Parts: sequence; C-alpha cells; structure tokens
Amino acid sequence: MNASPASADHVAETAEPIGFIGIGVMGTPMALNLLKAGIPIIVWNRSSEKCEPLRKAGAEVAATPDALFARASTVLMMLIDEAATNAVLDRGTPEFAAKVAGRLLVNMGSVPPAWSRALAQDVRTAGGRFVEAPVSGSRKPAEAGQLVGLVAGEREDMTRVTDLLKPLCRETIQCGAIGKALLMKLALNQFLLAMTVGLAEAVHFAERNDLDLAAFKTAVDAGPMASNVSRLRSAKLIERDFERQTSVDDAWNSARLVTNAARDTATASPLADACRTLLGEASELGHGQLDMAAVLCALEARSGSGKN
Repeated sequence: MNASPASADHVAETAEPIGFIGIGVMGTPMALNLLKAGIPIIVWNRSSEKCEPLRKAGAEVAATPDALFARASTVLMMLIDEAATNAVLDRGTPEFAAKVAGRLLVNMGSVPPAWSRALAQDVRTAGGRFVEAPVSGSRKPAEAGQLVGLVAGEREDMTRVTDLLKPLCRETIQCGAIGKALLMKLALNQFLLAMTVGLAEAVHFAERNDLDLAAFKTAVDAGPMASNVSRLRSAKLIERDFERQTSVDDAWNSARLVTNAARDTATASPLADACRTLLGEASELGHGQLDMAAVLCALEARSGSGKN
C-alpha cells in the first residue's frame, strides 16, 4: 500500500535523516529521488548554493559536515575523489574516529579499489561500518531512478544499502568484499569508454567521407550495435550537442582508474589506454566540462578539422 501524503510527512518528521554529501551532476538527482520516496535526508555540499533545489524539495541542509554527521547514522557520500572524501571525514586527524564511530558510511564515488579497502579498514578500526556503492549510469538515468548499483562490504550492510538504493537504482548487484564493487564499475566503464570513443571515431569517419550522418544514425539504430548508449550519444555527436551527461573530465578519470587498476594486475588495456589519451586531448582543448561526446573534438584536431 502506498503511503498517503500525511503518513509520508509523519515519516519525514520523526525518522532520522539519511546523510547525503556531494551535491553535483549525479548527487542532485539521486538525493531528490530519495526525497520523492519519502526518505528524509540531510545534505551538505562545499558549494552551498547547489543545495538550494534540495532545500526547496524538503531536505535539511547542514552548515558543516560535522553537523550532518551529528544528525545521521547512515551517510552517503558522492564526492569527486579521494582528497575530497578524506577532507570531509577528517581522515588522519583525531576527529576522524569521533565522526565515523557507530555510523554506516556508504561511499558512492569513483575511487581506486585499493584506496577504498584502506578507508574501509580505517572506518572499521574507528568503530564504524563501511560499504562501497558506486553506480553505473549518467545524469539521465540518475534523474529517472534507473541507475545500476554495485555494492560491496559485509552482507548485512550490503542488504541495508541495497534497500536504501531502491529509489535510485533499477537494480543493485552485490559484488562481495570491499574493492569488488569498484572493480566491477571499472570493468563496466571500460566497455562504456570503448563504445563511446569508438562511436565518436565512426561519426568522424562518416563525416570525413561525406556520408549522410542522419542515414548513418538510422543504420546504427537499426543494426545489432544499437543500444541506449548508441542512441543517446550518436544523436549528441551528430548534432554536436555537448550538454553534459558525463563530462570529458569524469570520463578521463574513469579511464585513469581503469588503466591504473589494469597495470596493478599486469592486465593489457590497449583500448582503455587509447580512450584515456583521447579524452585527455579533448580536455586540453578546453572541453573538460562538456559531455564525453566532445572527445570528437580531439579526433577532429588530429585530422586537422577542428570545429568549435
């Protein structure tokens, strides 16, 4: 039975809020979907103005990370990198243990698996619990609550987080010990990077050979390579619509994590290496905050046909 508006308000007034740190391109729709599901949340972001849409939707906004941790025993973190996560947690200082003890920390950011394992150990030593829960998907799936969740940690904690992620994810997959969820995401990202950069190269080839790009898209959409990714990104590439879903810089960071993890296990990754190089070139051209489809600009620059 669905909760009535009155009962949902009652839950929001009486239940302890879930903490959510990191309100960006992905964090905003994810936090909004928790609110829409009737889950009370308290949020914090370094740039406080990004919290305003959530405040208007009913979230409590914390003035500091400390204030958030004081109100929430479960905290989701969607931060850009290891340094930002360490800073929020006061890791390496006496304040770290007081902040994490007795709490369940859920790190949803893309970080190196080995770093995640080390953080998990530090959290456990301080008396806290830890789950890594990266998600697969970009802004539109995040807005639609159609992400794919990947969780790793202790079984009881994974079950708790799987339930919590239902408003955000169409499916959540339990991957095992800490590190495995991030490795799973890197494997998925390796495929996505190769698909997107390969599609950009195909569009560039078609354009350089004076093919009808609309006909090219129709052929791709009708063929065995068609997917949600190809439909979205082929349209963006052909229309030169580089409004961000996943940025060039975020895609480059994914490629960096993939190639570094591959080197750690002496695993060949020639396609990921090429993607990392091309995305880096696109960023150097000034396109780092555009959608990763802007990798097309790096290909055009190599061919001597750069466009604005």
